[in-house]
Amino acid sequence: MPPNHPPAPKPFKPYFFYGHRKPSQNRPVVYGGLFSSRKTIPARQSPRPTSPPAPFHLHRWDSDHRGPLPSPPPAPEPPSSIAASRRLSPIARFIVDAFRRNRGDWGPPVVAELCKLRRVTPSLVAEVLKAESNPTIASKFFAWAGRQKGYRHDYAAYNALAYCLNRNHKFRAADQVPELMDSQGKPPSEKQFEILIRMHADANRGLRLYYVYEKMKKFGVKPRVFLYNKIIDGLVRTDHLDLALSVYDDFRSDGLVEDSVTYMILIKGLCKAGKIDEMMELLAKMRANLCKPDVFAYTAMVKILVSEGYLEGCLGVWEEMKRDGVEADVMAYGTLVTGLCKGKRTDKAFELFKEMKAKGLLIDRATYGTLVESFVAGGKVESACGLLKDLIDSGYRPDLRIYNSLIEGLCSVKHVDKAHKLFFVTLQEDLQPDFGTVNPILVSYAEMRRMEDFSKLLMQMEKFGFSVINDLSSFFSSFVCVEERIPIALDVFRDLKVKGYCSVSIYNILMRALKKSGDVKLVMSLFDEMKNTQIEPDSLTYSIAIECLVALEEIKEACTCYNKIMEMSCLPSIDAYCSLAKGLSKIGEIDATMMLIRDCLASVMSGPMEFKYSLTILHATKSGQAEKVVEVLEEMVQEGFPPSDVAYSAVISGFCKHGTIEEARKVFSSMQERKLLRESDAIVYDDMLVEHMQKKTADLVLSGLKFFGLERKLKAKGCNLLPP
Repeated sequence: MPPNHPPAPKPFKPYFFYGHRKPSQNRPVVYGGLFSSRKTIPARQSPRPTSPPAPFHLHRWDSDHRGPLPSPPPAPEPPSSIAASRRLSPIARFIVDAFRRNRGDWGPPVVAELCKLRRVTPSLVAEVLKAESNPTIASKFFAWAGRQKGYRHDYAAYNALAYCLNRNHKFRAADQVPELMDSQGKPPSEKQFEILIRMHADANRGLRLYYVYEKMKKFGVKPRVFLYNKIIDGLVRTDHLDLALSVYDDFRSDGLVEDSVTYMILIKGLCKAGKIDEMMELLAKMRANLCKPDVFAYTAMVKILVSEGYLEGCLGVWEEMKRDGVEADVMAYGTLVTGLCKGKRTDKAFELFKEMKAKGLLIDRATYGTLVESFVAGGKVESACGLLKDLIDSGYRPDLRIYNSLIEGLCSVKHVDKAHKLFFVTLQEDLQPDFGTVNPILVSYAEMRRMEDFSKLLMQMEKFGFSVINDLSSFFSSFVCVEERIPIALDVFRDLKVKGYCSVSIYNILMRALKKSGDVKLVMSLFDEMKNTQIEPDSLTYSIAIECLVALEEIKEACTCYNKIMEMSCLPSIDAYCSLAKGLSKIGEIDATMMLIRDCLASVMSGPMEFKYSLTILHATKSGQAEKVVEVLEEMVQEGFPPSDVAYSAVISGFCKHGTIEEARKVFSSMQERKLLRESDAIVYDDMLVEHMQKKTADLVLSGLKFFGLERKLKAKGCNLLPP
C-alpha cells in the first residue's frame, strides 16, 4: 500500500476579495480591502522580515496603485494636479511620480528612475511638460530627453515647453524657445511665434509682444492677417499706439489687405489717443476699400471717445454714422447721452433724448437718472422734475439715486418743503433712504435757522432707524467745510446740545474747524466746556487742544494734554507733535524737544521730515565740526524744509553734548551769511546755547559730586553750587 503523502499545496490564485487580480485588456483592476475581504483580520500581526527590493519591471508597474513611499513623504499635492496626473498615460504618470517622489529636485535619483525606461518619445515629452508645474524640472527633463541617441524634439514638445514656462511666469525664458529650436536644427514656424504672441497679448505685456514680433522678423517669418491683427490689438490695448502703427506699416509693406477687424482695431486705438483727424481718414479709407461700419462698430467708437472725454470727436462720429445711414440703437444713444451729461452738455443730451422718444426706443432708467443729475447740477430743477414725471408715466419706478438728486436740487432753490415731501415718498416706496437723502434738507433748515423743523426731522430719522448721532457727525463735517457756515454750525450745536444730541466727534469737528479759521480762544472754550460735561475727550480732542495751547504760548498746559494722551495709551496727531516740539524749543526746553522727536519717530510710521533731519543733525554734531552740520541744513533747504526752531534746537543739543559753543556759533553765523537766519533769531539762539551749556555743565558737576559722595558735605556747609 503506498504511503500516505499530504496533498500538494494549490498555487495561490488571487481573488478579488483578497487582493487585486492581474489586469488584462477586458478586466479592470479590482482592489481588496477591509470591507470587501472575507478573511478575518488578525488582531496582531507579527513583523515580517525585511527583504531586499525586487528588481523593477515596467510591465508589472501599476500606476493606480500607490504603495508606501520612501521617507520622508512628499508634501500632498492639490486635488487638481492629482486629477490631471490620472489623465496621463501610464509611462507619463510614472515620470511625473518620479518627480514628485524626489520633491521636485533634479538629481541622480530622478535620472536613475528615468533610466529605467527604454526610450522617451517626443509625444511623451509633450505630455509630461503639459502636466508639470515646476519649470526647472520641466526644462531639465526636456534637455535630458534631447540627449537620447537618435532623438529629436518635434514641434509639439517645443510648444509644450513654451506653455509650461509661460504658465509658471517664466515668459522671458519662453521667448527664447525659437532660438533653442533654431540651434537644434528645427527652425521655428509661424505657429511657435503665434503661441508666444497669444501669451503676451492675454497677459497685457505689450513690449514683450513687440519683442517677439521683432524676433519673428529676424527669423524671416511673415505673419498672416489674423496674426497681424492680434499683434496690433495687443499693442493698442496696452497703450502702445506708435508701435501698433509701425506694425501696420509693415503690414502694408508685406502687401496684405486689411479686413474689417484690422480697421476697427486701429480706429479704436486712434479714438483712445484722441487723434480724431487720423481716425476719420482711416474711417473713410475703410468705407472706400471695404465696407462702412455697422452700428456696433460706431457704438464702440462712441464708447471709447466718451470714456476718454473727447466729446467733439464723439459728435463727429455720430454725424458720420448718420451720413452712412446707420440707424442708432438704444445702446448707442444711451452711451452718447451719458457722455454728454458728464461733459455738462445737457442741452445736446436732451435733444438726443427727444430723438429716442420720437423713434419709440425703450429708454432705460439709468438714462433718466443721468439726465436728472445733469439738470440738477445745471440748476434746471424744473426740467428734472418733469423728467421724473415722464419716468413714472413710462412705467418705471424711480430709484433712490434719482430721488436724492431731486431732493438736493429742490434744496438748492430753497424749496425745502417739497424736498421733505420727497423724503417721505422714498419711505413710502421702501427705498431705505440714507444720509445722502436727508443731508441737503438738514443743511437747508440750518441755513434758514428753522431749528424746530430741524429737530422734527431728527425725530423722524430716529423713528425710521437712522443712526442720528453718526449722521449728525457727518452733517457737521460737511457743513463746516464752508468757513462762512461755522457760526451757524455753532448755533445749531448749542441748540442740539440742550436736546441731548452731542458726542465727542461733533466737538472734534467743530474744534478742528475753528482752529483752521484761527479762532483759537473759542476752541479752548469748547474744550473747557467739554471737560465740564460727562463726555470724555479722546486723543484727537487733546491733539487739537495741544495745537491751540501752543499757539496761546501755554506750553505747560499743552504738555499736560500730551501726558493725558499717553495715559490713554494713544498717540497724538502729527500736527500736535510738530506744534509741541516747536513750543518746547521756543522756551528753551532742548532736552524735552529731543525726547519728543524720538518718541514721535519711534511711534509713527512716517514721521515729519523735520524730525528726521533733526536726528541727522545730532549725528553730524558727533564729528564736532560745524561744516557737516551746515551741509545737513543746506540739504534741508534744497528739499523744501527750511530750518526752524526744532532744527536749531538739535544743533544746540548736539554741540552741547559732543562739541563746543564756538562750533555751534559757527553754524549760526554761516546760516546768517546765507540769509537763512535773522540776526535777532541768532541772538536768541546764542542765549539758549549758553544757557543750555551751563545747565549741562551743572548736571555734570552734580553727577560727579553724587558719585564721590560729596553732596551731603556741601549741603552741610551751605554751598550754593547745588540747585535747590
